[in-house]
Amino acid sequence: MHQFGLPKTCLLRKSEDFDLVYRHGKRLYGPGFSLIYLQMDRDYSRIGISVSRKLKGAVVRNRIKRIFKESFRLNRDLFPVHADIVIAVRPDFALDSPKRITQAVSNLMTAGSIDK
Repeated sequence: MHQFGLPKTCLLRKSEDFDLVYRHGKRLYGPGFSLIYLQMDRDYSRIGISVSRKLKGAVVRNRIKRIFKESFRLNRDLFPVHADIVIAVRPDFALDSPKRITQAVSNLMTAGSIDK
């Protein structure tokens, strides 16, 4: 069953990695979230999700993280390639399914003229 999962190598886990992307990355703004990415010299992309604590309840914040990870796992071609990606979720975030998040990211990528 692990063959379909998202390996830990595809996740940003250290605060230094998040800080590097926040300082030097390019920003795209979507409905209730921002996508910040920094091109790297890797054969794969990594994703990290940062959810505002103004969204009350750890259950809600963790659900949003799981939905974004699932969207990334299933649709990596929509996200920037060879990049570290940080999704910063704002308190006005309202999307609740991987399909809606995938559509929002797709719209963001086409509107933001991203270098894939």
